[in-house]
Amino acid sequence: MPADRILVVDDEETIREIVSSMLTIANYKCRQAASGLEALALLESGEEFELMLSDLMMADLDGIGLLERTKEKFPDMPVVMVTAVHDISVALDALRNGAYDYLLKPFEREQLLATVRRALENRRLKLENRAYQTNLESLVDARTQQLKQTMLDLERSYGMTLEALGGALDLKDAETEGHSRRVTAFTMAIARQLGLPNDQVKIIAHGAFLHDIGKMAIPDAILRKPGALTPDEVIIMREHCYNGYQILKKIPFLTEAAEIVYSHQEYFDGTGYPRQLKGEQIPLGARIFAVADTLDAIISDRPYRAARSVASARDEINRCKGSQFDPEVVNTFLSMPESIWEDLRKEIDAQIPRFAYSAAAKHSS
Repeated sequence: MPADRILVVDDEETIREIVSSMLTIANYKCRQAASGLEALALLESGEEFELMLSDLMMADLDGIGLLERTKEKFPDMPVVMVTAVHDISVALDALRNGAYDYLLKPFEREQLLATVRRALENRRLKLENRAYQTNLESLVDARTQQLKQTMLDLERSYGMTLEALGGALDLKDAETEGHSRRVTAFTMAIARQLGLPNDQVKIIAHGAFLHDIGKMAIPDAILRKPGALTPDEVIIMREHCYNGYQILKKIPFLTEAAEIVYSHQEYFDGTGYPRQLKGEQIPLGARIFAVADTLDAIISDRPYRAARSVASARDEINRCKGSQFDPEVVNTFLSMPESIWEDLRKEIDAQIPRFAYSAAAKHSS
């Protein structure tokens, strides 16, 4: 099987040589380009590449400009942007413009190779999926199961990128590090206890894991402010629900999860935000999340107070039944053994390198 061909674009020769050397040792075939225009000329000459690694800041034609030009003409070639700018908005701009992923300089060899492997695997799966769809009529009986597996693999590949974004949010807002994973596991446990089908639990899990993704658009001066926010700052902070909804709603398998993100700060009695939804106007996933989120907030350490017990959290959640929380969800939560939550928290905080689905499933079955 021929080696995958990778185009390395950077206006610094030393960086190009180092990256190409790392990839060549890993059995990839590399070509180098010293500018965006040189890379474009190579691509238009007919030489084919399975992947392009491009620096973001370059003269004449920068990384974003090169990305836009190549995505139109070479849509099957994934592009990974490389940047020394440690600003999450830059990374988001690259992803919005069609980049598969991004790397922050300086990076380790294993980080580079892992990103390259994911990008190439994503490309392979997309091409396989297209081939299956093209021949679907003649192959439908023989390939149905293969197609389903391919789609699952595609979703898993996207999930890896989404989890990376969740990790980036944890780095941006250190106070909530690990919070998204824990609250996802708690939310799934309650959803399963309610008897919801697996497909719906998966949607709710996506919404729970990405509930704060809109905070990426909140200025650090507000997000990390140690003291109380001003009224104007509160208004900006509350925009994270809508920001998250806007980020996710255009991703086909996250459209339902986007509604949960949009509604995760609504109260059952209609006094929440941003739309003052009431009762069953609030998506069920958001109503479940509200209980899980409060549970995690109470039993986790915060800079302004120490963690409290699960028993205290149960009392507080029960006290707010019918006002902040859906009574049916609260009753289901209270019916579950206290030990579940400590076990889940320990498992998630141990940083098991996978999404929280299996951990939650084990304790809620």
